[in-house]
Amino acid sequence: MTGTPLPPWLLAHRDGCVVLVSVQPGARRSELAGLHDGTLRVRVAAPALEGRANEALRVWLAEGLRCAPSRVRLLRGDKSRRKQLLVDLAPEQVLARIEPLLLQAQ
Repeated sequence: MTGTPLPPWLLAHRDGCVVLVSVQPGARRSELAGLHDGTLRVRVAAPALEGRANEALRVWLAEGLRCAPSRVRLLRGDKSRRKQLLVDLAPEQVLARIEPLLLQAQ
């Protein structure tokens, strides 16, 4: 790590980093909606039914990070709106790829 402080929604992890997300299932389209209570707020078009919203979130995050979906997995929050996703990328890479999306969302 370069010593740059990480935002509250991004945590260093021995296997990469953890992204904290508040998800809103059943939206019109999947998109980053900004920040909420120390997490990324993400709207996903999939319903919260049979894990569809979790899978849509995982795929959306992988696309936003420009990595394979296999590098993103759900750690916590299977049945909750607040989720923790483990990403097999360095925190600096995740931050550099999410910041432009955050700027668009604001």
